[in-house]
Amino acid sequence: MVSREHVGARMGLLQQRCTKNLLCALILLEAAGTLALMLYALLWEAGNLVDLPDKRIGFYNFCLWNETAGELQCLDFKHLQAMGISLPGMVLARVSVYACLVFITFYPIVVTYVKCTEERKGWKAILIALSFKTIMLSGGLVTFLLQTSRWIYPSDFTVGFWALLGTQALLLLQILTVAMYLSWAKHTHPY
Repeated sequence: MVSREHVGARMGLLQQRCTKNLLCALILLEAAGTLALMLYALLWEAGNLVDLPDKRIGFYNFCLWNETAGELQCLDFKHLQAMGISLPGMVLARVSVYACLVFITFYPIVVTYVKCTEERKGWKAILIALSFKTIMLSGGLVTFLLQTSRWIYPSDFTVGFWALLGTQALLLLQILTVAMYLSWAKHTHPY
């Protein structure tokens, strides 16, 4: 016969494995959602945060309606600087947001590797990387919005803009989930 202590120990071990796998699956699911939102906003919507018949404003476009020509006219950097938009500010915003997409693309591979090796230092590095991506994305968005705020109203934003905000929320949720995983791992496997 199997003793109750033996059954209890096996159940505890099974519960720990299920919790660990559930947290890792949640982290990967959040990563997939983040990647999908970023791809939608920056590739499908082409980085346009405003796409209306009278204006198209994004990381690569700044087009306003020209009354005399009767069409949408895209402005180059020379015209944007004359309007008070900083070229370095726009480049910084673009690089920050698109670099975040690159990091997000490789993130699931890193999570899978760290899960397989089960290194706590790897999870701490993931937490740092998530924080870095969150700062990059929010910094890029804020810089862009500060540069273009005179021409954009809150009702003008496309789904791509809201996808970037959703990405920001999912990055924050991933930070919370990884922190929970680290806390759980510390209490179940202190060494």
